Amino acid sequence: MPSSLYESSLPAFLRGFASLDAILERGRAFADEQGITHDALLNARLIADMAPLTAQIQRCSDTARNAAVRIGQVEGVAMPDTETSFDELQARIAATVAFLEAVPAKSFEGREEASVTLPTPNGEMRFTARDYVQGFALPNFYFHLTMAYALLRMKGVPLGKLDYLGGGR
Repeated sequence: MPSSLYESSLPAFLRGFASLDAILERGRAFADEQGITHDALLNARLIADMAPLTAQIQRCSDTARNAAVRIGQVEGVAMPDTETSFDELQARIAATVAFLEAVPAKSFEGREEASVTLPTPNGEMRFTARDYVQGFALPNFYFHLTMAYALLRMKGVPLGKLDYLGGGR
């Protein structure tokens, strides 16, 4: 039996958010132990024109919520990008998880071929719902999750692959 869009997306997002919450907590603890300001981690970038750690978390949240809204046709929740602390980022993760957990699996049923239009600064991208999940939403989510992990590692936070995958210390 083929996997449903719900089964192939929402559990992956939820697992990713569990990892993201844990690595943020490790980042906070590391900063506190090492006497590093939280801002030094929260505003970290690999290069000047890259979005900082805070934005990486916000994009993970946006991607997962928008997938549920676009495919499951559920009412979205606004989350302005105003987080500037570990507490605020972790609260956003918790709110995103609560939103995703409330999305009924039934809302994704039969939506594989539904049209999804993604507005971009350069126009629109059009997908079937299946292609949107597989070719945009999941890769985009993991890109930003990976960037968050990489930014914390770059700043010295002792994280390993298992932390990223959700089975860390």
